[in-house]
Amino acid sequence: MIRYIPLVFALGLCGMLIVPAMHDQANLLLTRFSLAVFGDQVRSGSHKQNKQLRMRAAHVDTAHDVYIVKTLFFSVILGVAGSIIGVYAAAGVFWVLEFGGEPLAAAVPDLFAPAIAYLQLSSLRPRSLFGLFVFASALGATVLAAGTYFLRWELLDQRAYARSTEIEATLPQTVAFIYALSRSGMSIPKVLEILAEHRDVYGEAANELAIVVADMNLFGTDVITALENMAQYTPSENMEEFADNLASVLASGRNLSEFLYQQYETYRKEAASQQRQYLDLLSTFAEAYVTVLVAGPLFLITILVVIGLVLEDTLSLVRAIGYIGIPLGTLAFAVYVDSVTQSMEVHSTRKREQNPADRRSQNTSSGTERWADARAQLAAYDSIIRIIQLARQPGETIVRHPLTTTIFTVPIGILWVVLNIDSLTWSSLEIITAVDQPLVEASILVLAVYTITYEIKQRQRKRLEADIPDFLDRLASANNAGMTILKSFRRVAHSDLGTLQSALQKTWNDIQWGLDIKSALDRLDHRSNSPAVTRVVALVGNAMETSGDIGPVVSIAADQARAKERLEAERRQEMLTYLLVIYISFLVFLGIIATLSLSFIPAVESASSSLSGGSDLPTGVGITPSFGDVNTESYLTIFYHVSSIQAICSGLIAGQLGEGSIRSGTKHATIMLVCTYVVFLII
Repeated sequence: MIRYIPLVFALGLCGMLIVPAMHDQANLLLTRFSLAVFGDQVRSGSHKQNKQLRMRAAHVDTAHDVYIVKTLFFSVILGVAGSIIGVYAAAGVFWVLEFGGEPLAAAVPDLFAPAIAYLQLSSLRPRSLFGLFVFASALGATVLAAGTYFLRWELLDQRAYARSTEIEATLPQTVAFIYALSRSGMSIPKVLEILAEHRDVYGEAANELAIVVADMNLFGTDVITALENMAQYTPSENMEEFADNLASVLASGRNLSEFLYQQYETYRKEAASQQRQYLDLLSTFAEAYVTVLVAGPLFLITILVVIGLVLEDTLSLVRAIGYIGIPLGTLAFAVYVDSVTQSMEVHSTRKREQNPADRRSQNTSSGTERWADARAQLAAYDSIIRIIQLARQPGETIVRHPLTTTIFTVPIGILWVVLNIDSLTWSSLEIITAVDQPLVEASILVLAVYTITYEIKQRQRKRLEADIPDFLDRLASANNAGMTILKSFRRVAHSDLGTLQSALQKTWNDIQWGLDIKSALDRLDHRSNSPAVTRVVALVGNAMETSGDIGPVVSIAADQARAKERLEAERRQEMLTYLLVIYISFLVFLGIIATLSLSFIPAVESASSSLSGGSDLPTGVGITPSFGDVNTESYLTIFYHVSSIQAICSGLIAGQLGEGSIRSGTKHATIMLVCTYVVFLII
């Protein structure tokens, strides 16, 4: 037991580095110790400036020196642990190969036999063996230490790249916001400050421009210098160009509205071009998915089943493809598609729903600890309020939060599975066969209920957002005709605007009950819970504070909303073809599996019976004597499982490719799973 103490010590060193990530006090002690040990070397380092640029591009909320010294500390600690682990790893290899004598020669391939003979590894002396252990220790230390050091900096680069794609995806709508508010007469510093307040709506581009606001407010930097500073550190080339150009325009006194209009038009045209590239890429992904993860597994399973039933058992390979290959392949495909299309997707920032406690804490928090208890109490109160609201208005609450349906459907599904299981033996096949049918039924229940509530929410949101361009056009026309903002809003609120009309009438009722129009619009935003409505409210509400002439601002917002709707409609129409391709490929998959179950396996069983009865088989049928030992029931069970797994995977991918969201694929997964259930119910 004593021999393993160094290994336990090495693993303890590795585990020790996890503690600071979960405990603030431990993280503080680690930071202080790292600064005391490596602080002088870091301050005199020649590459510090480059590391600072990488950290600023990644938006790491840690001081540069702290991150660098902690990286060095992690590398040293893991290097020490690696030196110990390397020795034990070498000892393990020696033990497996039975190092020394003939066992080693038998374990090593013939290709390496000359090297074994030249190095005389088959008859190592203690000094040579000690040298090998030293080499293994040095190798383990180098791999872990250098790997940790470079991995920490590589993660920063990857984070900066991810931020770059997000910035460029949200930059067009951010430029439109700046252009619209500047048209209302608002100064650029004020526009950027308002934009920073709506970072949850305008995404990473607004986060990047919020640095300019922080630079101005905290350090008293003028807006031109702050823009130039931000341009030096941003990971996005487009943001760098925009910030530099904006700073040049402000410094030269050129026409700001003309510059922003040109930028707005440029990004709007680029969005259409980018949409075309995006759709082409999605079509390629759809074809790749059908070929690799639908047709490919079907081909392999068919071949393996034929081999398994006629020649040799292949159950393990079929199980590996169905239970491991298809799910993991689908997961990897979904992650890859999301990462590749992230920078090209027509971005629709998801509004983070903010509960009342968050809003109150933002309004009341002064950055001191005296508000901490009050905020905690408010958060607890709001949690209780949400539970009460769920009890009083379950339908509305569930539609706003579709995932809450799992609170009810998952326990019901588990109960359904338990109640429908008959008496079982300890046979694994018996257990699986008894559980799979009720498990599929429970899965259909969970997916179907979630799909219904999610689709209700999405359809309500889409109908609401479809009416926004008409609302903005009418509001702009009324304001341009000389009406005040209040009269313009009253006229529009009483016009026919479809789904949006009832929401606007509630907003007008709020105004009549004494709320100012900006507060009433904020209530409209909260009720709608739509990113498009949030952008409109942020734009119109802030424009009203500057000028009563909001017609030009509202017209810009209407054009932007209409362009977004047009691009989304084009995407839905274009991807409909590939959605049908995925459906057809799945139905072909299901049809071939059903054919194997209905025709091929019964024929095999009949032939097996003939063989066991001593009947002569037709000439040319290459059936081995072990043919009758094949368990055809296991293949039928695997067919059902693989078809169910393929139904869920294909449905989710169809939603991701067709509508840009895995959650939108639950309806396709439900339909395909029901088809699978019905087919095997008939079989």
